[in-house]
Amino acid sequence: MIPPIASNFVAGKTPATALDHAAETNRDDVAVILNLLGEHYHDREPADADADAYVSLAKDLAASDVEGCISVKPSQIGLGIRDEVFEENLARIVDAATDRGVFVWIDMEDHETTDVTLDAFERHARETDGNVGVCIQANLKRTSDDLERLAPLPGKVRLVKGAYDEPKSIAYKDKARVDESYRELIAYAFEHFEDGVAVGSHDPAMIEHARELHEEYGTPYEIQMLMGVREDAQRDLAAEDVDVYQYVPYGSKWMQYFYRRVRERKENLLFAARAVLS
Repeated sequence: MIPPIASNFVAGKTPATALDHAAETNRDDVAVILNLLGEHYHDREPADADADAYVSLAKDLAASDVEGCISVKPSQIGLGIRDEVFEENLARIVDAATDRGVFVWIDMEDHETTDVTLDAFERHARETDGNVGVCIQANLKRTSDDLERLAPLPGKVRLVKGAYDEPKSIAYKDKARVDESYRELIAYAFEHFEDGVAVGSHDPAMIEHARELHEEYGTPYEIQMLMGVREDAQRDLAAEDVDVYQYVPYGSKWMQYFYRRVRERKENLLFAARAVLS
């Protein structure tokens, strides 16, 4: 059983509990991004098993009335084993999802995975005519070049500030500089990405910046936030006709994810505690 304080961040251990949470979230006009917890596998058996689970999830999601999509971590489906394992499992997931009209996000992990992840996105973006998206991180100094590369492709990008502790030689370490990079990258994306921009942030200033850029360029956009964090703001934005997606993790490997959320921001624990006590 997942403890109550952790269950504010994780939608249970099974696809059924995740879909139940998704349906409830949809009632507030907030869509969902479903993510099966798991990462950094070094044996093929669990990587293949999670890929199978994502194929089943895509089928279940398509058969439901839930408004949502799925998001996959490369190291979860074989990237730490061999590139070929990752590519084979990702292709199975994307094919199953695309056949059923389910959108697939490819999460970004640490800098050592950036090139192979972007290569995979580019290939599947072309093959599916844009039924995939990829996450990119503003703290990496290379990201402006990556955005230029991705701009002509179909599909969407999710812009986040970046949570991995990367070397100073390749990443901005100062919060103000990361914020500056994030603003610049969002502005570039709104100007150049026709299929849409996903703003992955809980920062009210960045969300307002995205709203202003949408008014200027007319580019479709969505706000993405985590389950259990600023859910009142998610509902408020949805009520203002902003497209809002909640990132909803589930699965038995909840403990590592929960403690990561708490380490990233002490405020997250306060959000969860208030929800338990209210």
